[in-house]
Amino acid sequence: MGKKLRVAVLFGGKSGEHDVSLSSAASVIQSMDPEKYEVIPMGITREGNWKLGQESLPMIEGNMESKQLDQLQSQLPVVSGGSSKGNLPSLQSDEVDVVFPVLHGTYGEDGTIQGLLEIANLPYVGAGVLASSVGMDKVICKKIFAQEGLAQGKYTHFLNKQVKQQLEQVLDSIEKQFGYPCFVKPANLGSSVGISKARNREELIGALELAGKYDRKIIVEEFISAHEVEVAVLGNDEPQASVPGEIVSSNEFYDYKAKYIDGKSVMRIPADLPRDTAEAVRSMAVKAYKAIDCSGLARVDFFIRKDNGQILINEINTMPGFTPFSMYAKLWEHSGLSYSELVSKLIDLAIDRHQEKEKLTTSLEVE
Repeated sequence: MGKKLRVAVLFGGKSGEHDVSLSSAASVIQSMDPEKYEVIPMGITREGNWKLGQESLPMIEGNMESKQLDQLQSQLPVVSGGSSKGNLPSLQSDEVDVVFPVLHGTYGEDGTIQGLLEIANLPYVGAGVLASSVGMDKVICKKIFAQEGLAQGKYTHFLNKQVKQQLEQVLDSIEKQFGYPCFVKPANLGSSVGISKARNREELIGALELAGKYDRKIIVEEFISAHEVEVAVLGNDEPQASVPGEIVSSNEFYDYKAKYIDGKSVMRIPADLPRDTAEAVRSMAVKAYKAIDCSGLARVDFFIRKDNGQILINEINTMPGFTPFSMYAKLWEHSGLSYSELVSKLIDLAIDRHQEKEKLTTSLEVE
């Protein structure tokens, strides 16, 4: 058998989605074939401190079976980088073949860690710097989707500073444009963290305050009575779309509690859609993926209006929740790709993209 690939699995981070990352990373690690891969766990604490190898394991032990945790400990490869307070471990490219950044939200899904890995010249799973940063910013992403002719709901946005200094004008503007109810979100966060449904002015004020705790930019969207449909996309230059799935939320909307805590929300896979609608959603998902120059993976979320069946794109997630029970993995499972096969495919895509990039010329040739 050939040399095993050394995969650094990066998790945690300074993000409101820290706990989601730990759960996703533990699932990725447990799915990796020990005959094929050597895993180097690498954790980032909530405070931004990096933990490498053995010292990172306490971060994920609550998400792993004890037997598999013991097996991982016994097989940890020796690497030169150590843990550090705020500084990066001195991992070398000859010690790591590929990095799997299972990081959600700020400082992980927003292009920052991707830029770091580009500078380190390390192959990594998922979207590059541009797609990560654009996909994270809901306002910028919506502008690009509009440019591509992808239909979407009405929205507006404000800076947190603007809300604090001109609250009455902001409230009047929102009420005039949308009325109630409406949705308020941080522009740069995922997993439904900081999202509120406002039914009146008092709730709107509270929603703006909550969103402002997470981001300097706040987005407000119209309420749409719709089915929530999601599509998983996989690939680099020739991406493929999964079957669509539908979320039937246990709460009024698919918030953090409905996603990760109460376990009552239902995934319908495949979604109960007419064939032409399902194909249109899949096509739009690939178009959105290509529009932001995504690679590796993404989950694209849609609304399908209940009154007329119109398809509206909602957002794209370049590192969606990644446990075997997450929508992204379930969609591919129903499309014929198991969780472990999906992890292997993503690692292969990361290496392929890096090899393509290595062929590019970085020096100016003057004749």
